[in-house]
Amino acid sequence: MNIPQRVFLNGRFMPAESATIPVFDRGFIFGDGVYEVIPVYGRRLFRLPNHLARLDMSLAAIGLGQPMSHARWAEILEQVVRENDDTGGDMSVYLQVTRGVAPRDHAYPKNVSPTVFAYAQPLTYPDPAQLRRGVNAVTVPDVRWSRCDIKAIALLPNVMLRQHAVERDAAEAILIRDGVMTEGAASNIFIVEAGHLVTPPKGLFILPGITRDLVVELARAHGIPCTEENVGEARLLAADEVWMTSSTKEIMPIVRINDRPVGSGKPGPLHARLHTLYQEYKRAFRAGEVD
Repeated sequence: MNIPQRVFLNGRFMPAESATIPVFDRGFIFGDGVYEVIPVYGRRLFRLPNHLARLDMSLAAIGLGQPMSHARWAEILEQVVRENDDTGGDMSVYLQVTRGVAPRDHAYPKNVSPTVFAYAQPLTYPDPAQLRRGVNAVTVPDVRWSRCDIKAIALLPNVMLRQHAVERDAAEAILIRDGVMTEGAASNIFIVEAGHLVTPPKGLFILPGITRDLVVELARAHGIPCTEENVGEARLLAADEVWMTSSTKEIMPIVRINDRPVGSGKPGPLHARLHTLYQEYKRAFRAGEVD
C-alpha cells in the first residue's frame, strides 16, 4: 500500500500514521465537505489557480467559508509536495475541507472550525498499452443528485456506478440522464464527429474538469473545431471517437461502449493529435514556459 510519508492536518505537518480525525467530524458522519486533486509536474502544482477557483466554487455552494487565502493554500500545498518528494517524479496532491467537528445534526453548525487535510503521493499513469489500445465503457442511468458540479466528498453514487462498469470489464461508466450524456463516473467525456470535437456544456449535472477545460483550450488554440453542446445517447454511440478525460487518466480513448466498437474500434487520429498537444503542454509546464 502506497502510504504518504507526511500529511497536513489542521495547520500541522505530521507523519501519516499519526494523523487522526474525530469520529464526529461532519465529513465522516455526513460526507459534508469538498475536495480537489492536483497533479504535480516537475515539482510544480499544475494549474493551481484553476483548482483553487473550483475549490472556491464548491465551498460557496455548500455554504462553507474559504479557510485561507489562495496564497496560503499555495504555500501549504507546495510544502506538502516537498515533504513527500523523494524522487522528483510526478505526483498528485489530494486536498479535503470538511465542515468540521460538531454534535450530529443535519443543519449546519455555527462557530465550527473546518477540518483541512492534504497529502501527496506518486502520480499513477494509465498503462501505455491502454493508450495504444483504448478502453471499454458502458452507459448507465445517471442516478446521482442534482448538484454534480460540486466536487463533494460524498461520492457513493459515483463509486457504485464505477463498480458497475468494473464488473462488466469496463474502465468507465458513461452517465445518461433523460437520454442525454452528462459525464463519466470519474471523468469528463468528449466525442468526435468528422474531425469535430464535442463535449457537454458545464452545468449542474457536470463537474467542471480542469483537464476537460485544458483539452478545449488546446483544441481551439490549434484550430481544431470544438463545441460544448448536449450529446444524446444515440449520438454518443454513433461517434467516430470517444474519450474520457481526468487529471490522472489525462486523455484516454474509449474504443468500445456496451460491447460495441466506437468508430473503427481503435484510438482515432484526433485523439493522437490532442494527446501529443497535451504532452507538449506538460513538458512546457515542467520547464516553466507556461502556467
